[in-house]
Amino acid sequence: MPTARGADRVPVRVRGVRIGHAESADRRTGVTVTVFSRASAAVAEVRGGAPCTYDIGGLRVEATFGRRWAVFFSGGSGYGLDAARGIRTELRRRGLGGRSFANPNPLLPLSGAALFDLPRERADPPDYAPLGASAARSARAGTVRIGRVGAGVGASLGKYLGRQYATPGGVGYADGPVLGRFHVGALVVLNSVGAVRDPETGRWRAGAVDEDGRLRPPGGGARSRAATPGRERGTNLVLVVTDAPVGRATLARVVVQGQDGLARAVVPAHTATDGDVVFGVTTAPERRTPPSEPRPGYLADRLGTAAADCVVGAVLSAVAGAPPR
Repeated sequence: MPTARGADRVPVRVRGVRIGHAESADRRTGVTVTVFSRASAAVAEVRGGAPCTYDIGGLRVEATFGRRWAVFFSGGSGYGLDAARGIRTELRRRGLGGRSFANPNPLLPLSGAALFDLPRERADPPDYAPLGASAARSARAGTVRIGRVGAGVGASLGKYLGRQYATPGGVGYADGPVLGRFHVGALVVLNSVGAVRDPETGRWRAGAVDEDGRLRPPGGGARSRAATPGRERGTNLVLVVTDAPVGRATLARVVVQGQDGLARAVVPAHTATDGDVVFGVTTAPERRTPPSEPRPGYLADRLGTAAADCVVGAVLSAVAGAPPR
């Protein structure tokens, strides 16, 4: 399993990926965007019961044009989806985009999702379009900042006892090699109803904290047993990305295992009031002849296993500053 890192910046070894963040002036909310070197094959799977997404209908496996130049995550719930306009404007300014149907006007399809980080008091949300543009301008290859940045700056986790007992969430990232030639990475924005548990050790890493400063895991103690999943809102946003040359059907299988990784590390996950969604993208150029496999599904299984481990590693890295319990 990839090692969870506590550093503010970690390496990104997947080729063809640039990641950037932007935060509002009051650092209550923000945007994180992953920009690809080309229009890249993409899929998405939603398992949370209350998603807030942007243009994911075309990412169904059977869809005709399932390619995207970028995937973004934002705070702000439905307001945050306005980040798409700023991202698209900035990427078009850089000359990205492609023509379709022999039309001279370039298109730049992108997809994204938002989490709920709105303050309890009444307040006007920021304009997410400039935040999206700023995140796109800051996108760099080679490394990514993790922790309380971008879309994770206003995130929280462990809301199963109520928001007053929640603790900070954030952005996490982990990647690793596959088959000696490719890499798989996972970018996570952790804003969960549930708590974080290390599946290798069984130790709780982050969650609801009571008045005495003690972590109360789900189902532990009278207060936790009284808490019912669904009383609070939360969302985990995940991007699984690889530079392996695979098709969208294979990506769909990889995303399924990415969801499994999320459920291994976040308890509970995929609740009725969260918007858990996993995107899958390959940055490799399309190949007319698929890679040879020793058996059908071999590459999907290898990539999917790595994706699940990377999602776990990314979740742990998002809370690396929290002491194990």
